[in-house]
Amino acid sequence: MRRRIVLIISAILIAGAAAGVAYWFIQPSSRPQQLVLYGNVDLRQVDLAFNGNERIAVVLVQEGDVVHKGELLAKMDTSRLEPQVAQARAQVAAQRAVVERLRNGSRPEEIAQARANLASAMADAANARRIYEREKFLVEKAAATQQDVDNAKAALDVADAKVEVNRKALDLAIAGPRAEDVAQGEAQLRANEAQFALVCQQLADANLAAPTDGVIRSRLMEPGDMASPQRPVFSLAITNPKWVRAYVSEPDLARVRPGMTGYVMVDGFPNRRFAGWVGFISPVAEFTPKTVQTEELRTSLVYEVRVFVKDTDNVLRLGMPATVYLPLDDNEMLSQHSTTGRRP
Repeated sequence: MRRRIVLIISAILIAGAAAGVAYWFIQPSSRPQQLVLYGNVDLRQVDLAFNGNERIAVVLVQEGDVVHKGELLAKMDTSRLEPQVAQARAQVAAQRAVVERLRNGSRPEEIAQARANLASAMADAANARRIYEREKFLVEKAAATQQDVDNAKAALDVADAKVEVNRKALDLAIAGPRAEDVAQGEAQLRANEAQFALVCQQLADANLAAPTDGVIRSRLMEPGDMASPQRPVFSLAITNPKWVRAYVSEPDLARVRPGMTGYVMVDGFPNRRFAGWVGFISPVAEFTPKTVQTEELRTSLVYEVRVFVKDTDNVLRLGMPATVYLPLDDNEMLSQHSTTGRRP
């Protein structure tokens, strides 16, 4: 009897130990191997407007057109801008010539002319002095009047003044322009060049180019409309990067980290996986948006997560509901880069 009791107790202990071992090995596999998030496809949009006020001459693209960075999208009328550019270019050329003349100073011919004018004035002064001396001598002999002497003296003074004027003119010709005059000319040249650059930029702004690759979402203006910086001509959807704006609950927040890889699936492509990675985790909690379908209550506090997606075929559209799968086992990372497969 006692032996039977011992055998029963031993069997119970062995069964309990086996159950514990089985639970130990089976329990980890029943734990969630991935984190599932729900959200919508999102991308950036840009409103493109002319940086000027003129009539639109031509619009070159339509809604849905794929455009590339630098591609010409529309042009304004330039019939009034082109003459302004030509006028500013001419003003720059004229002022540049003025500055060049000031920097070079007087030509040798101008200095020689000033010397000749001085020599002529000195000769006239010498002749006037001889006439004055003669009239003084004659008035002493009563052969001339005092008026004749006064007239000769006045002519001598005028001749001496002309000598001084021509001497100063020669000094100025040798010295060349004043430094202040050169500086003024150079400042005026810079002002003209700035005006020329401004009208050239206004002419360049008459062309509206794509700032980046994207798709024309809306064409808002037509040829003949008056463009302005406040009125967009196009709405451009930037197709790269794209991301899924999803939300993670606070208990799962510690399991998500920037750079964590995973994949995205949408209802329109049930057999296709889009590789992705976590690029942003909001530092601020918020209530679950009503547009996001989740299994938790909408009043739960969640954190926004942006999972960037590789969409080389450009098939994901703005606002598409999407499901994000973030594997939690590092050994499964190899399968996350697959672009085809079945929904788990």
